[in-house]
Amino acid sequence: MSKTDWLMPLQHILNSPIQLKTRTVQEWETFVQEADAKWQPDKSEALAPGTRIEKAESSTWFIAGRQKQELSVLEIADTSLTTKEKDLISWTLYMTVRNPPAKPNANISDSERFAERLSEWLQQQLDSDEPAYSLPDHLTVGSRLYYDMIPFLLITEQTTTTKAAAYTELEKLLKSFLSEDILLIPLKSQEWLIWGPMALLRDEDAEPYDATEEESMEDSLASITSGLHEMLASEWLGECHLAVGLPVTPSKGMVEVTMLLRETINLGRKFHVGTNIHLPWMLQLERLLNTIPESYRAKYLEQSLKRADLFVEPEMLATLETFFSLDCNVSETAKRLYIHRNTLLYRLDKLKQETGLDVRQFRDAVLVKIILLLYKVTKRN
Repeated sequence: MSKTDWLMPLQHILNSPIQLKTRTVQEWETFVQEADAKWQPDKSEALAPGTRIEKAESSTWFIAGRQKQELSVLEIADTSLTTKEKDLISWTLYMTVRNPPAKPNANISDSERFAERLSEWLQQQLDSDEPAYSLPDHLTVGSRLYYDMIPFLLITEQTTTTKAAAYTELEKLLKSFLSEDILLIPLKSQEWLIWGPMALLRDEDAEPYDATEEESMEDSLASITSGLHEMLASEWLGECHLAVGLPVTPSKGMVEVTMLLRETINLGRKFHVGTNIHLPWMLQLERLLNTIPESYRAKYLEQSLKRADLFVEPEMLATLETFFSLDCNVSETAKRLYIHRNTLLYRLDKLKQETGLDVRQFRDAVLVKIILLLYKVTKRN
C-alpha cells in the first residue's frame, strides 16, 4: 500500500474533501506567519509531521511528511472539525511517520528502492489538484529519465502474493522480454507503470527508428504491446490490461502520461469490453463521447434508433465491428468474416432498409459507429 492509499478512507470517515499537496518549506513558513501553528510535538520541531495551521474560516493544514525542502501537506476544507479530531489527526500523522511499520522485506534492490521513491512522488501528484508535472532534481540526478522512453501502464485482474515478490518477478519477466534497460514503477494495488527504452523501436541492426518506413511508430508500439500482453497473460497472472503511449521524457511527462494511460484503459474497458490492449490514438472518438452526460446519450439513442435490437444481434454486431475495423472495405470484411461478398451486401442492405442508415456512405457510417459505442455504454449502465 502506498503512503497515499489512506486518503480516500480518511476522506470518507471525515466526510470532507481532502487534498495532499506539495509545499516548500519556505511557503509553509510564510503560512505560519499568517496563522498560528498548532500541535507541535516538540517546539524544536517546527516542521514535524502532525504540525498544523488553522486558517480562519477556511481550512486546516497538516504536515504529513518532509523530504529535504519539500513538505507533503494535508489540506482539509471542513471547518466543523473539533479540536479533538484535529489533535487525533496530528498525533496519527506524527506517530505514523515517527514509527513507520516494519518492512517485511528490507533487502530490496537499488532499482526497486528508486522505483518506490518515484512511486511515492508520482502518487502525491496524481492525488493533488495542483500537481507538479516535472520530477524534482533529487529524483533525476544521474538517471536516464532525461531521455525519451516508451511508457506502458499495466493493470492486473488478480492480486499477487506479496508486493516485493510481485515486483521482483515482474521486473525479471520484463527484462527478459523487453530489455535490461527498463524501469518498473509500482502504483496502486495491481497497477504498474513500465518504461521501456527507445531501442525497442529499432531493427535488428540497431538502426535508429525511421518514421518514413512503411510501419508507423503507432503500429510498432501496438505490435510491441501485443507481444508483451501475450507474454504477461501466459507467464505471469493471466488476464491483464495494457496501454502504451508515444515516447516521452519521463522527467517532464511522467504525471501526464500516467493520467493519459489510466484514462485510456478506463475508456477501453468501458467501450470495448473484452479488449485487453488499449491504444490512446485509437480511442479519440470514445474520449469525446465519454464527456457527454448519460441522459443526453440515452436521449440521442432513443431519437436515432428505429430498430435498436438489430444493432445488437450478434451477427450484425460482428459484421459492423469488422467492417469498421477494416476501414469500411467490403471485400476485406467478407474475407475476414469468411462469407461471400453478396452475403455481406445483403446484411448491409438489411440494415439500411430497417434503420435508414447505409454504412457504405460516410455520413451514415459515422452515425452508426457513434450509435454502437453509445449503445454499449448506455446498455451497461
